[in-house]
Amino acid sequence: MEILAISGSARLASTNTALLRSVATHSPPDIHVSLFDGLAGLPVFSPDLEVEPLPQAVADFVARIRDCDGIILSCPEYVRAIPGGLKNAIDWLVSRDEIVQKPIALMHASHRGDDMLMQLRLVLTTVSTRFADQIFLRFELMKKSPDEIAFLLSRSEHKAAIESYLHRFEEFCRDERMAARQKSTQSPFFS
Repeated sequence: MEILAISGSARLASTNTALLRSVATHSPPDIHVSLFDGLAGLPVFSPDLEVEPLPQAVADFVARIRDCDGIILSCPEYVRAIPGGLKNAIDWLVSRDEIVQKPIALMHASHRGDDMLMQLRLVLTTVSTRFADQIFLRFELMKKSPDEIAFLLSRSEHKAAIESYLHRFEEFCRDERMAARQKSTQSPFFS
């Protein structure tokens, strides 16, 4: 199972990036989690740029979305909203097929941020038919350094929580893939 973990922060010492890096480190052997922390490298979205060839950074991002089995997002809240960098990345995907049937789940690195999470859930249910709202994991990591986060999440109870979350998401991804296969093999005369 290939999971793409997208950090919604462009900050170098981001708690969200550190959280997802720890998730990748503590993922079980059958689940490979790779990190995308390149929001700052994406150009500002414009429909005028949605022609082939796409800007290279966008083409690489789209390819990573296409090639994964599922996406995990972890994002900070800026002014009670989705940060511009993540919204920009999502805007690049809106008119494309790669995101539409991609399973997506959320993680969160703070005890705050519910306004942003509500907005992000609305956006994700709009762009994906397979947003797994019920699969969610939250850690209170605000104001901790990446090293402190790595240490904290290496504790056995946190590693177990991460592994459980990843297995639930893996099961969701497999169920969604199976449902899509069954739907595509059904005869149009009996649907």
